[in-house]
Amino acid sequence: MSLAVIDIGGTSIKFAGYTTATGLFAQTRVATPKTLAAFYHCLQQQVAALRQITELTGVAISSPGVVDQAAGVIRGASAVPYIHHFPIVTELSNRLHLPLTIENDANCAALAEAQLGAAADVRDAILLVLGTGVGGAVIINGQLHRGRHLMGGEFGYMLHGDEDTVSHLGTLINTVARYNRQHGTQLDGKRLYELAQSGDSAASTAMQKMFHVLAVTIFNLQYSFDPDCFVISGGISQNPALLGDLEAALDEMMANTELTPIRPVIRIAKFQAEANLYGAAVHFYQQHQAGLIPLERT
Repeated sequence: MSLAVIDIGGTSIKFAGYTTATGLFAQTRVATPKTLAAFYHCLQQQVAALRQITELTGVAISSPGVVDQAAGVIRGASAVPYIHHFPIVTELSNRLHLPLTIENDANCAALAEAQLGAAADVRDAILLVLGTGVGGAVIINGQLHRGRHLMGGEFGYMLHGDEDTVSHLGTLINTVARYNRQHGTQLDGKRLYELAQSGDSAASTAMQKMFHVLAVTIFNLQYSFDPDCFVISGGISQNPALLGDLEAALDEMMANTELTPIRPVIRIAKFQAEANLYGAAVHFYQQHQAGLIPLERT
């Protein structure tokens, strides 16, 4: 069974075909359209192109926003405002003439890691996506835990201290912005990390504060959900030094606590740029197996 898999982003949309036997194929990327009409045309055009090379039995989409599975609506807000607050699953399914599913992008990344990636050998896992904010997802018994208000995994909203959030203090983009304001520099995140690794004291202090926030967050989530492991994703996860730095921050923090020493297990995500595409496919198959969507339209 071939799927058309789609990852909607604020600047571009990725398309590919997918089968369980071959994985992703015929990958392409286009700029995200500016209007809903252009968006419909883009998806119809790309799915038609895939139909020229394979027989499609469904469409699986990764999307920003809070996806209400029962209503088939993307709630919340995102950098693609025209996809929100109407029954988009029904609309796209009718236009593409195929069964269709949509899931939140972080949830898709978590499903990819839970089924095919770094957490495939465990039952419960938490994905942390370190990007412009701290997002993620909770996997329990191999299934997404969305929560009562569909906000499961929105770890960036958690407070660190009385007034600040994990997203503000625990991401490289915000860390480098604070550093540049304090020191009158114009570094990017990659350069700040390099300075810290070279022994620059100011850069090291800035990065250590960020790692401490992430270590505290991981520790607290361990005692809240008690997962088998944490999987770290996002652009910074591609830095080979990240895992060691997080482990060191966690060791330092745990050395100063007398709580039961359950040490969180941290892993780096297997999938990076392709995670949302793989996860969208996993979500489609889960929905089909649960009987929530038909395999073929009638």
